[in-house]
Amino acid sequence: MIKKVLVANRGEIAVRIMRSCREMGIQTVAVYSDADRKAMHVLYADEAYHIGPSPSLESYLNRNKIIEVAKKSGADAIHPGYGFLSENAGFSKRCQQKGIKFIGPSPYAITNMGDKITARKTMMEAGVPVVPGTPGEISSESEAIKSIKEIGLPVMIKASAGGGGKGMRLVKNQRDIKSSLRAARSEARSAFGDDSVFIEKYIESPHHIEFQILADQHGNVIHLFERECSVQRRHQKIIEEAPSPILTPEKRAEMGEYAVAAAKAVNYEGAGTIEFIVDKDLNYYFLEMNTRLQVEHPITERVVGVDLVKEQINIANGLPLTYTQDELRQSGHAIECRVYAEDPDNNFMPAPGKVTHIDIPYGVGVRVDGYIYEGFEIPLYYDPLIAKLIVWGRNRQEAIERIRRAIKEFKINGVKNNLKFLERITLADDFVKGNYTTHFIEENMDFLMEEKPCGETCDDMVIITTFIEYLDKMEKASPKEMTALKNNWKDYNRVRNILKL
Repeated sequence: MIKKVLVANRGEIAVRIMRSCREMGIQTVAVYSDADRKAMHVLYADEAYHIGPSPSLESYLNRNKIIEVAKKSGADAIHPGYGFLSENAGFSKRCQQKGIKFIGPSPYAITNMGDKITARKTMMEAGVPVVPGTPGEISSESEAIKSIKEIGLPVMIKASAGGGGKGMRLVKNQRDIKSSLRAARSEARSAFGDDSVFIEKYIESPHHIEFQILADQHGNVIHLFERECSVQRRHQKIIEEAPSPILTPEKRAEMGEYAVAAAKAVNYEGAGTIEFIVDKDLNYYFLEMNTRLQVEHPITERVVGVDLVKEQINIANGLPLTYTQDELRQSGHAIECRVYAEDPDNNFMPAPGKVTHIDIPYGVGVRVDGYIYEGFEIPLYYDPLIAKLIVWGRNRQEAIERIRRAIKEFKINGVKNNLKFLERITLADDFVKGNYTTHFIEENMDFLMEEKPCGETCDDMVIITTFIEYLDKMEKASPKEMTALKNNWKDYNRVRNILKL
């Protein structure tokens, strides 16, 4: 059985994995770059090893170094988290060759489901509904033009490799086919080293709904229901919820069965996600499979009551699934908000820097998966996700009320962040009604970026002006007088937050 796990990742997901390991009595090994010497996952782990300079290519993507550390530390398993090496078939295979358990699927499953063209063909053979489109890679502009005429505009040109919205182009007009094809190929080549693309029919008013699956080494496969992931900006998820506000029990059951069939089609083992695109009439089609743990997995854990990391470890140990499909139920409603160190007022540019103050929300039904602390310097080298705020309520209305309360209590000073933007999303009428698609952000941007009400801004200015008048007194005061002044100044802490002191 696994006794020591090396977590080949950083940030909140590394800490989250280590917590489950600690509960299971499993020792943990952290790896870190120059930029992460004082990161929380380094402080939390039982052991920590430096693996290289700050750029991820020289550290967290250095397969040889990570395996070297695993052997040196005596780790008998590696958990890749998400991102970095989590869907790298070569890394999975190398772990096997070195006698280290890879807590994830086989190289075969990663390869077949990582390539969207291969995955599409596999799903068609398994009888899983797929979006109408080309059966394989497009080899020329003339072939693209012919295929689009057969499929009908609008269409999406999509890179076969990778994800995250890279190598994707929406084509609405015939005159844009050639330029969009060239642009998609160029971006795919730059991002993934592979310029192969295919074409799919573009689904109008789409919903992005994914099903969590678990599969053991004994042929047992279950799904843990769905997550609604349609609140996206540039194809990047921002808020997720479970259950989906649009699915009927009948559609949920149908899609769950197809998700299980998709996993069985590649002899899958471990945790994975089957992603569907759903139109306004609730017609659904296979989109892709993520052969790893997802960022948004905590809302499934909260609604279904299953620790997915523990299940991953049990599966890697060769144990059968802890649950059967009939034993699983959805209870209540969960919402996750992704908290980023970014500047919404500057086109959401990443905003690394030193965290000078942080208040984490607590209370009934609130969970925060994060990795920052006061004094920590957020690096500029990695994804700006710094925390995930997860809430649970007895129903969707209570969950929305709770996420608003938790966002208001969440304070991060020293770096710009998207908390206000997240709060505006939860106040938007379409979100409250559950009547939103993947176009929600662009359709509601004016509301989401609305300035603070004048009253609040004016109140802040009055406080700041008054505070400035007290500066001379505070600077000249004795320590005892300073304490008394702070205690008597009711807005002292608020001023500190406003001025980021």
